[in-house]
Amino acid sequence: MGLIRRLRVTQRAMERAMLGVSLRDQIRNEEILWRTTVTDIAQLVAKLKWHWIGHIAWRTCGRWGLKVLKYPHR
Repeated sequence: MGLIRRLRVTQRAMERAMLGVSLRDQIRNEEILWRTTVTDIAQLVAKLKWHWIGHIAWRTCGRWGLKVLKYPHR
């Protein structure tokens, strides 16, 4: 969770720089996100993670990926 938080802070800093506003302007993060129309980094990371898991699941060359997915969970 700490990594996602740091990525969000960095993303907001970059968006503020793109818009030319500072923290002193007291503009909410939601407003900045709406103005820049940039996808939230946490959503993008989650989407890419599931996309990668999908690639791993289709491997059939005897690797452990498919075996782990079929392993009975309790």
